[in-house]
Amino acid sequence: MAASRTTSDDDVDGDGAGAGGTAAWELLLPSTAAPARSRGRALQGALRDAVRSGRLAPGTQLPSSRELAADLRVSRGLVTDAYAQLTAEGYLSGRQGSGTWVTSACAGPVAPAPGPFAADDRGGPADFRPGLPDLSLFPRAAWSAAHRRVLTRLPHRAFGYPDPRGLPELRAALTDLLARRRGVAVEPDRVVVCSGVAQAHTLIGLVLRDRGERRVAVEDPGSPEHTALFAAAGLEAVPVPVDCDGLDPAALAATGVRAAVVTPAHQFPSGVAYTARRRGELADWARESGGLLIEDDYDGDFRYDRAPVGALQGLAPGRVAYTGSVSKSLAPGLRLGWLVAPAELAAEVAARKRTMDLGNAVTEQAVLAEFISGGHYDRQLRRCQRLYRIRRNTLAEALERHFPGSQVSGIAAGLHVIAALPARYGPEPRFLAAAAAAGVAVRPLSDYTVRGGGAEDGQVRLVMGYAHLSPADIERSVALLARGF
Repeated sequence: MAASRTTSDDDVDGDGAGAGGTAAWELLLPSTAAPARSRGRALQGALRDAVRSGRLAPGTQLPSSRELAADLRVSRGLVTDAYAQLTAEGYLSGRQGSGTWVTSACAGPVAPAPGPFAADDRGGPADFRPGLPDLSLFPRAAWSAAHRRVLTRLPHRAFGYPDPRGLPELRAALTDLLARRRGVAVEPDRVVVCSGVAQAHTLIGLVLRDRGERRVAVEDPGSPEHTALFAAAGLEAVPVPVDCDGLDPAALAATGVRAAVVTPAHQFPSGVAYTARRRGELADWARESGGLLIEDDYDGDFRYDRAPVGALQGLAPGRVAYTGSVSKSLAPGLRLGWLVAPAELAAEVAARKRTMDLGNAVTEQAVLAEFISGGHYDRQLRRCQRLYRIRRNTLAEALERHFPGSQVSGIAAGLHVIAALPARYGPEPRFLAAAAAAGVAVRPLSDYTVRGGGAEDGQVRLVMGYAHLSPADIERSVALLARGF
């Protein structure tokens, strides 16, 4: 089990020894004597300390999880979890098929980058754009194994044109998942598998247009994508204000529209969760007006301080079209999502799906069904929740340290926060110019509202995504932002 260093091979012997001739992995042996329940944390701590102290030097390649587990006589799962945790914290890095390495960034105290932030392996400069998951967390091994099992099992006839609503086994798996995790009232025949939430909204928009609707209400502040998607379906977006309880039902009723897009579990971008009272008021509006609520549950599984609140759809299944996807939990490139349509719309949505693309790819649907039914999806969610919680906390702490007096708002959930910086860092155009000069991309709240960013008090309000950045990336990027002030 040889460890190598990209900087020099002179201080590494053939037994994986580090500086001083001591086998680097001996540093980890005391952790294996810890009680079984705390052994994983002890191993992570020992690895972390070894990197911080320099005993595992920058550029050192770690052994595979299988090899290290055998050497330490612990389960491979403990080592895999330790590698994943330290990778999320920025101490290690790795790519599929090329091993795991100690990063140069986290050996010793983390210091601000000396110049403009360099491009990383996600293909662009450091940025805090909201909504991006960490694509390195995609479970390649488990997904590949499920893919092999599916290809072996699927009969030849399964590769013909599929049911446009989706494979029966995936719709059954989604029915169980959504009822169990999100409190959705659903039957398999009302589920339509889509190419992400974008297609789900397009399908609903086209059906509403066919029924004579010409306008749809959208949240303000809200996602610009909602406006664009419904415009493509021939519907005019009507902005309705959002307050600390959610979408304003009185303002919604005043518009006269009969459909509204909402993000009740974690409003985008404000970060508020719709209150129980507001949910009830919106459900009453839909029933009394004969209207439709289109629920975008884009990150409803990611709540870090308590159990996630259930879907609004459960309050009024006949008046809510529920949409979701794996874009935040697995990867947006899979293009797999779902639409749970009210009973009176289900047939029309399925007909629209048929004419649009004849249905999603069979193998990917079957793999997702296998992934959900085998428990892999739940494990993936737990893993992401654990790592994203750390990153959210890191961002809040870094902002307070480098921008004293800043405030992070929104519930502890999702993949983004609203950061309000004191007026001395403004005005907004000056701050954005300084951020651009530093090479760090940020988006102001004003980009998401028709009414203008609400910066009357002089504060700079940013919508900051953090899930795709390691804690070390977050710390360096916030420090770099602060240099201009």
